[in-house]
Amino acid sequence: MLALLPALVIALTVILLFVTSYAVGRARGLYKIKAPAMTGHPIFERAWRVQMNTLEATLMFLPSLWLAAHFSSAALAGFVGLVWVAARSWYGVAYIRNPSLRGLPFMIGSLCMAILLASGLIGLIQGMWAVL
Repeated sequence: MLALLPALVIALTVILLFVTSYAVGRARGLYKIKAPAMTGHPIFERAWRVQMNTLEATLMFLPSLWLAAHFSSAALAGFVGLVWVAARSWYGVAYIRNPSLRGLPFMIGSLCMAILLASGLIGLIQGMWAVL
């Protein structure tokens, strides 16, 4: 069961990406921001930044999750990954409501990513060292 947690985290991450995309489209319609414009109402701009920031973070998160799950512990990767998804969700809500409140969830998400990357790299190096 715990070995499946990383797969659940990946599914939740895809859902999070979908939700952030939907929020941008909704804000675009609500505030009448015609494509290809990327500026206009502050709420639209915040929603767009949340989407872009989440895409950027996901690009680093998913490989870190895989490294940790494969070379360290799937359970650890899954639990830390769930915290990352929760932190990114909190980040998105905070950023849209009041950008000054996004710091703590950003730091939690960054710490999760660092833990995943470090545990994956340590496991990888140990595995490579064992082969030598």
